[in-house]
Amino acid sequence: MSADAEVAALDELTGGAGAGARGVDATAAAAERTAAAFAAAGFPKMPARTLLALVSSEQGSLTAAELSERLGASAAAVSGAVRYLQTVGFVHRISQPGSRRDLYALHEDEWYVVSMRNSPVYDKLAALTDATAETLPEGSPARARVADMARFYRFLNSRMPALLDDWEHEREAAP
Repeated sequence: MSADAEVAALDELTGGAGAGARGVDATAAAAERTAAAFAAAGFPKMPARTLLALVSSEQGSLTAAELSERLGASAAAVSGAVRYLQTVGFVHRISQPGSRRDLYALHEDEWYVVSMRNSPVYDKLAALTDATAETLPEGSPARARVADMARFYRFLNSRMPALLDDWEHEREAAP
C-alpha cells in the first residue's frame, strides 16, 4: 500500500483527524495520520511513527517497550526506528539509573532546529550531484538537470540558517 493510500485509509478509519475518538485514541489516530503524511513525503515510515509517538507523548520521552506497545510494533522495528532518529539527531538515549531500560527522548533544545543547523545534508547532496553531473556529457540535457539539482541544494544550504532564525523569532512571538 502506498503512503498516500495509507493516509486515505487512516482518514477513513479515524474520520479525518480522529473525530469520534477522544483522548489517547484521538492523539494516537492523529499521530498516525501525521506519520503517514511524513512517509508520503519520503520520511521512512517506522521512524516517522516513532517520532510522532515521542512528540505526542506527555514528557517527550518513552522507553522502547512503551514505543513498541504504543505503535503495535516489534522490538526490532522500534530499535531500527530509534537508531535512525538518533543518527539524524532527532532523539537521544537517556540511561535510567538502576534500570536496564533506556528512555528515548526528544532534545530539549528545539531538536529540529539543532538537527538542521548541524546537518551537512544539503552540502553533501550538492557535492554528490556535482560529481554525478561531471560524469555526464558536457552540454547534455542530463548534465544540465543534475547540475541544476546541485545548485538547488546549495541554495537550500545557504538559506537554511536565515530560515531557522526566522522560525525561532516566529516561535518566540507566538502566544
